[in-house]
Amino acid sequence: MISRGARRASVTGRRTRARRAAGLGTPLLVVPPALIGVAFLLLPTVALLVRMPWGSLGRIYRGQHIWTALRLSIESSLEATAISLVIGVPLAWVIARVRLPGMGLVRALVIVPLVLPPVMGGLALFAAFGHFGLLGSAIRALTDGSDLPFTYAAIVVAQTFVSMPFLVLTVEGAFRIADRGVEEAAATLGASRTRVLLRVTLPLVAPAIVVGAVLCWARALGEFGATLLFGGNTVGTSQTVPTAVLTVYATNSADAPALALPLLAVALIVLISLRDRWLRAPAAS
Repeated sequence: MISRGARRASVTGRRTRARRAAGLGTPLLVVPPALIGVAFLLLPTVALLVRMPWGSLGRIYRGQHIWTALRLSIESSLEATAISLVIGVPLAWVIARVRLPGMGLVRALVIVPLVLPPVMGGLALFAAFGHFGLLGSAIRALTDGSDLPFTYAAIVVAQTFVSMPFLVLTVEGAFRIADRGVEEAAATLGASRTRVLLRVTLPLVAPAIVVGAVLCWARALGEFGATLLFGGNTVGTSQTVPTAVLTVYATNSADAPALALPLLAVALIVLISLRDRWLRAPAAS
């Protein structure tokens, strides 16, 4: 019996030969710009690793509260991703499928956090959820007089605000190109709208949801500006790795690159582990 891997290799080989026969190889025109792009994106990371104080890592990690900041970064980014999934996937469906006046404006508003400078994002969150913000009094009423800014919850809110658009835009595109014929067939067979959504539509766009969630999580993990302004930088409460790097850089710039190493390692492990299953573009049929 031919193994699945052997069959996949055989199919891939046939497709490669067919593309070569059709003259669909890599155009030489794209190679130099692509190499320049890779070098441009890779060089800063390589420079960071070159400047890493490898001999002082033990001392730095023992004295900079890095592990507490890393735990807060991971926990808050995962919570922000979970919130984004709960409200972002339905929002993506509405933007992609609902045909009402003003939906273009809704999509534009979703993109706003992507183009706002990080400091402006923090100011916008203060205007909405701060002590004198639009919802400030309502938040104090629900929390027995406590304010949201400069708390752990504020970190999660800030990360959700800046990262959810990555999820929404990714999933919206998948909803737009999903095979509507399968959904119509399920509806013809008597499935309710909710059942079609849960049993047909969402499985169709599941890879896009995972890719969007990974992008959302990666953006939340590295969020700095809005988190610093709205969440603060209190050790053990609201200090994440990016804000901890700023604190250390202000006193000892040579030690700052070491603080980014655990965060970089976590991100690379997750992204590389998901690459083959979810982040690789599907082969053309």
